[in-house]
Amino acid sequence: MRGQRRKVILVTDGDHVAQKAVEAVARQIGGRAISLSAGNPTPLSGKQIVELIKTAASDPVLVMFDDNGDVGRGQGERALEYVVGHPDIEVLGAIAVASNTKGVRGASVKVSVDNRERIVDEAVDKNGFPDDSLENRIYGDTVDVLNELQVPNIIGIGDIGKMQGRDHLHKGCPVTLRAVKWILERSGSHGTESRDETAPHLGIRGREQGVSE
Repeated sequence: MRGQRRKVILVTDGDHVAQKAVEAVARQIGGRAISLSAGNPTPLSGKQIVELIKTAASDPVLVMFDDNGDVGRGQGERALEYVVGHPDIEVLGAIAVASNTKGVRGASVKVSVDNRERIVDEAVDKNGFPDDSLENRIYGDTVDVLNELQVPNIIGIGDIGKMQGRDHLHKGCPVTLRAVKWILERSGSHGTESRDETAPHLGIRGREQGVSE
C-alpha cells in the first residue's frame, strides 16, 4: 500500500477492555488495530504510531489514544495530534468515548451510538445512555482535542467493551462495531477483506503478533 494515504479511525480509549474490543471489531471489518497503541496512558509517540500504521496489512486502521485522566494536553492527545496532522494519514473519523473524567471541556458531537446500537442525535454517558443534559458533548479522556483539530465524523459512545455488558467481547462488541460502521459509511469507505483471514494484529516493534483472546 505504498504511496497511498492510510485510512485511520481514532478511538479515545486505551485500557485493556477497550483494546480487546477494538481488536475484535477490526477483525470483523477486515481492518487492523494497532495493539501497541493501547495503554494508560498511550505508551507510544505519534511518530511511532504512524510508523506502525504504515506497516498494517489493510485499511481501515483503528488506533487507540488515552491520557489516563491527565489534566491538559496529555500524552495521548499529543500523539493523536501528530497522527491527525501527518500527510500520509487520512483520518476517516473518531470514536469519542465517554468516561467519568473531571475537568475536561469535552467534545461536541452531533450523534452518538447508544447501548442499544441506535444512532441518536445527542451525547451519551459512560454506560451508553442518551442524556439531553450533556448538551451534545462527550466528556471523557482524550476527547478535548478532537474539535480543535477539526477531526471529521466524530461519534460519541459509552465505555467501549463495557456499557453494563451490552458491548461485551463475547457478544462481538456490537455497539463499538456500529460506531465504526457509521464512520465508514459517512466517510464513503468500506471495511476491506483481509488478505489472510488468520493475519494477526500489529504487535511489538511493528512486527505482526497474535491477538490474545
